[in-house]
Amino acid sequence: MIKQPHELALLAESGRLLASVFEMLDKLPLQGMSTLEVDSLVDKFITHDLQARPASKGQYNYPFVLNASIDNVICHGVPSQSDILREGAIVNFDITLEKEGYIADSSKTYLVGDVSVEARRLVRTTYEAMWEGIYRVRPGAFLGDIGWAIEKHAKRSGFSVVREFCGHGIGREMHEEPQILHYGKRNTGLVMREGMVFTIEPMLNQGGRSIKQQDDGWTITTRDGSLSAQFEHTVSVTATGFSVLTLGSNEKGMLNRR
Repeated sequence: MIKQPHELALLAESGRLLASVFEMLDKLPLQGMSTLEVDSLVDKFITHDLQARPASKGQYNYPFVLNASIDNVICHGVPSQSDILREGAIVNFDITLEKEGYIADSSKTYLVGDVSVEARRLVRTTYEAMWEGIYRVRPGAFLGDIGWAIEKHAKRSGFSVVREFCGHGIGREMHEEPQILHYGKRNTGLVMREGMVFTIEPMLNQGGRSIKQQDDGWTITTRDGSLSAQFEHTVSVTATGFSVLTLGSNEKGMLNRR
């Protein structure tokens, strides 16, 4: 569970590379593209340009590099040639990357073209909620503080938090201990220690928090058909607080808002 300095350095490098994948995606037009096209571009970028491995490909027999979750899809959306990103949609891309044996995990929800005010508010609030959780990371604090902060921010805006999926420890394996819930009570759960590395990845719904699994065995949607958004970062606990290993170059201002 506790990573040594050389492991943290390798995880930071994987995180830096994964951040560059999202910076590549930031430049794509997206509108009119299929999610399978995006998957292929990310596969080539990770393997050819970054000389790394897309860690999700082959994990649990999953044949793709990323999850592409559109509109009411909460998570685990499967890339498809028939899923075209149309104006007004929101789409989450969840991507993992492994370099030198260590894995980073991150996701981001994109706005496609002209998106409704309510959809924008959901996406913005989900991003803010993730950061509210990140700001609670420090040695000596409780894991429950993370979920409490996320849920409080979501409920303040009238959104619900999905409870069936959570953040997780990460390192040589994609899913390690501990689990990071996105709801909960302050001063409960495991005490954070320097050297822990885990993901914080809240999923917020416009409507109720109930979920439904589709027949493909992967795709999870909102039961009531409402929109859902997600953001995710890989975070380490430092001696004085936290380090966001998958931080994008355009996000550095978030570090000053604590």
